[in-house]
Amino acid sequence: MAALLIVLGVLVFVAVVMGLWLMGIYNRLVALRNQFKNAFSQIDVQLKRRYDLIPNLVETAKGYLKHERETLEAVIAARNQAFQASKQASANPADSGAMNSLINAESGLSGALSRLMVVTESYPDLKANQNMLSVMEELTSTENKIAFARQAYNDSVQSYNTTRESFPANTVSGMFGFTPAALWEITESAQRENVKVSF
Repeated sequence: MAALLIVLGVLVFVAVVMGLWLMGIYNRLVALRNQFKNAFSQIDVQLKRRYDLIPNLVETAKGYLKHERETLEAVIAARNQAFQASKQASANPADSGAMNSLINAESGLSGALSRLMVVTESYPDLKANQNMLSVMEELTSTENKIAFARQAYNDSVQSYNTTRESFPANTVSGMFGFTPAALWEITESAQRENVKVSF
């Protein structure tokens, strides 16, 4: 009878230790997932700031760029598309499809803004306009903040994905549906080129 109690006690002890171990891994994965979601929300704040600045930029340029209506419309269309993709990604940053849509929309917006900057080079009065200078300064500052936020996001995603894929956490992540998070990566070589802005 005593041997049975000892065996039962050992089994209960092992079950408790295993339960605590699983709980620790689960809690670590939850913490890392929340960390990368928070990092994405920092990007989201800066993206919204940029989306708010773009109409000001276009409005300021509109008076000078009367013959460049197509460029201005492309910027606004790209901004609206990126804004919609941002709302979808904000709802669930762990959804790699929504993140890829946002990344593609953002690269389209960057391309449209690049074309606008090239066009503004031909208009010296616009380059000297105080409102344009102010908006461009705000936009440049926001772009820098976005770059830092993306780096922090990618660092958080890498920590989460590495933990999620490492043994023994990979068994827990599989059981509880911890899906991989998408890095914010530039996939097209044209996107890797720096935008030249000179005012």
